[in-house]
Amino acid sequence: MRTPVVEKVVVHMGVGESGQHLVDAEGILSAITGQKVIRTYSKRTLPAFSIKKNEPIGCKVTLRGERAESFLATALGIIENKLRASQFDKNGNVAFGIEEHTDFPGMKYDPNIGIFGMDVNVVVNRPGYRISKRRIAKTKVPASHRIIKDDTIAFFKDKYAVEVI
Repeated sequence: MRTPVVEKVVVHMGVGESGQHLVDAEGILSAITGQKVIRTYSKRTLPAFSIKKNEPIGCKVTLRGERAESFLATALGIIENKLRASQFDKNGNVAFGIEEHTDFPGMKYDPNIGIFGMDVNVVVNRPGYRISKRRIAKTKVPASHRIIKDDTIAFFKDKYAVEVI
């Protein structure tokens, strides 16, 4: 029960506009992850960037279980298994970016589509965190069972051979 596990991996592509550019990003993200893509919408109007409220401007995928772990191993290989300590937060989560989708195996550059980058957010918990999320008999996770930054760094070093700079 003390061993950390990857709860989920959220992969996000922020395109900044709707239309064909967003459709291309959805196709790429779907091909990389092998899962259905969800659109993300703007929360407010930003006239400087020509963005209106509730306009689709990005897409994301949430991966869990075996799919999440295999994607994470591939994504960490792309960034050469190096993460900075500042990329880990105090609750044990980690976030990093991938600059080009063409770094993934099987993805090729298409001049009509261009190059897309993505953000990868990893949520790491210990088994038993469900007690804070469930509907009936919801309770807090004890302080001794919460995961912290050092626990996640050790987990990534052991399981994925990540070098923390």
